[in-house]
Amino acid sequence: MKTLLLFLFLLFITLQSKSEIPPGYYSPANGLSGAALKTALYNIINDHTVISYSNLWNAFTSTDINSSGKVWDMYSNCNFTFITNQCGNFSSECDCYNREHSFPHSWFNEASPMESDLFQVYPTDGTVNGMRANYPYGTVASASYTSGNGSKVGPCNFPGYTGTVFEPIDEYKGDFARTYFYMATRYENLIASWQNNPGANAVLDGTSFPCYDTWFLNLLGTWHTNDPVSQKEIDRNNEIYSNYQDNRNPYIDHPEYVYQVWGIGNPPALAEPTNFPGNFSAHNIHLEWSDAVGSVLPTGYLVRMSTSGFGNIQAPVDGIPIPNSSFDKNVPVNTQQVWFTDLIPNTTYYFKIFGYSGSGSAINYKTDGVIPEIQKTTTP
Repeated sequence: MKTLLLFLFLLFITLQSKSEIPPGYYSPANGLSGAALKTALYNIINDHTVISYSNLWNAFTSTDINSSGKVWDMYSNCNFTFITNQCGNFSSECDCYNREHSFPHSWFNEASPMESDLFQVYPTDGTVNGMRANYPYGTVASASYTSGNGSKVGPCNFPGYTGTVFEPIDEYKGDFARTYFYMATRYENLIASWQNNPGANAVLDGTSFPCYDTWFLNLLGTWHTNDPVSQKEIDRNNEIYSNYQDNRNPYIDHPEYVYQVWGIGNPPALAEPTNFPGNFSAHNIHLEWSDAVGSVLPTGYLVRMSTSGFGNIQAPVDGIPIPNSSFDKNVPVNTQQVWFTDLIPNTTYYFKIFGYSGSGSAINYKTDGVIPEIQKTTTP
């Protein structure tokens, strides 16, 4: 009995931990932005477990279940029972549900693993899915078709595109935007080659970054901002990671990545500092210079400071590097400036600058001739 309880406890801990973001999962992306950040995210999520296309039906029973135990369909208000109401033949809305590729499968030649990637395949009404066809997402002013929940087909009125589009309802626009950010990231190595596939040229630009045309990126950024991550998405993300694909949608876990990669949507909200700075003063000295020229160019510069005159600033000795301190600063070539901080008020400081080549025991200082020098006085 104790063995069984221990097994159940460990199973519970395992399931609980896999339903959350693993510690360090996104660590390789820290400090990055733009294309470099997207590539780091690709390397994190690209090796996912591929489920079969037929297994999508079973997966939907846990990834897309609503509070009533029915199919959570983002295209209609139908009340589908899992498995029982899967398509099948259909002639009108609410006949059955099927497997909707929110990123149309004609855009990637119905190839694996995209064809069965749960992060972009959703259960939706068969008729509405058929009306959507492989049109891109967009916004519609004058609809030629409207589904029971208000999804529309019609000419696009979003700036930059006028072709036929499918517009989901506002409640799910952010869901689909984050789906498309996932597709651009998970398939970074493939997406540039899809542009000329049927219908794909409406949104793809033939690159791996930024991947999408400007008008479409602006649309996705607007949808991502106006429809923030919902509990539905969080639960679905956790379920796909835990029980099916063993990868995650980074833009659900970290919505701020959208801005950090593409510069669209809202920038991440940063907390306001708790207090104002103290000891506000001008007891710092800023020095500037132009890089030395000649047949032997410097590797860097040693700037030395004294409070008692130029004569007390010792010339450095070849082969002996001087570490940085409050009185000595090593500055790389091309920087051409340095700050000396936390100085004494109303005090005159003296500075000399020595160019050098090499490093360590091979360092060689320029000490002959006239050494550049300057004096500065801090404010009271």
